[in-house]
Amino acid sequence: MMSCSENEKKDLPNPEKSNYFDYSNSEDQTTGGIKMIPIETSKGTFNVYTKRMGNNPTMRVLLLHGGPGGTHEEFGNFEGYLPNEEIEYIYYDQLDSYYSDKPNDSTLWTTEHFVEEVEQVRKALNLNKDNFYLLGQSWGGILAMEYALKYQDNLKGLIISNMMASAPAYTKYALEVLGPQMNPEVLREIMEMEANEDFDNPRYSELLMNHYYTEHIMRMPLEKWPKSVNLLFEHLNPGIYVYMQGHSEFGMTGNATLKDWDVSGRLKEIKVPALMLGGKYDTMDPKYMEWMATEVQKGRSVTTDGSHLSQFDDPETYFKGLIKFIKDVDAGEFK
Repeated sequence: MMSCSENEKKDLPNPEKSNYFDYSNSEDQTTGGIKMIPIETSKGTFNVYTKRMGNNPTMRVLLLHGGPGGTHEEFGNFEGYLPNEEIEYIYYDQLDSYYSDKPNDSTLWTTEHFVEEVEQVRKALNLNKDNFYLLGQSWGGILAMEYALKYQDNLKGLIISNMMASAPAYTKYALEVLGPQMNPEVLREIMEMEANEDFDNPRYSELLMNHYYTEHIMRMPLEKWPKSVNLLFEHLNPGIYVYMQGHSEFGMTGNATLKDWDVSGRLKEIKVPALMLGGKYDTMDPKYMEWMATEVQKGRSVTTDGSHLSQFDDPETYFKGLIKFIKDVDAGEFK
């Protein structure tokens, strides 16, 4: 058997090198892909954080995090899956989230504001109908649906991850299906604290984390939760979260501004290819999410064996479905 010497190996031509991670001659090379984008609002101009991962002229995915007030850290394991497929993706912290400017002005905490913010980010990143996939998870799914209903002509594909098209339907599912699955004594104690608005009680968080979050947010023991998810919770902006989503984890209640949000009757207006990613144990009804895929004009659904953060507790199903959707649309083979 013949073998090359080390010197001979050095003289062999290199296989063609992918330019996926080639940032040379790009304006964000010196920042490692980070770009702070100015957003014009009625209250002035503020900067939001974005970070580009990789290059692909036809497959570029803008990630909309949940919360509201969460961070791009909830997508922390995308690096384990998308680069190998040479799919470009862009982290983005919405205004008043940890890595972006925080004007802390509740008049800006509206779906209308955030839709226009996404549109300004799109333009700054040169995203268009030939390359622009929008992925929204949880609250980001609300934002992605709202964006598509106004600006879908700019989209190549839409991905709704772990979010129903109706806040009232989500609340009904939480109260009527998920709540009764809990230990009755635990549920009674949680509901008692909610009724007394005792949300700052450490016992409230303890019960939720150990009996609800590990079942429906991420199905792992708390001590095994990935660092990026822990950072997401550490960096969450509670002000905007409570204002729009409310204190309760059992749907949207109280004065939450999103509690009556519902676009279920408008899904049929969405004509771009759309993927609905649900989870068997999610806080969102997986059957409802499968229904959503039948309402849009060109829909597909994938239901994982995971929960609300399915990218972490069933990454195999989640990323297989996501990657196939992006590549099918790119190749003109989406059905």
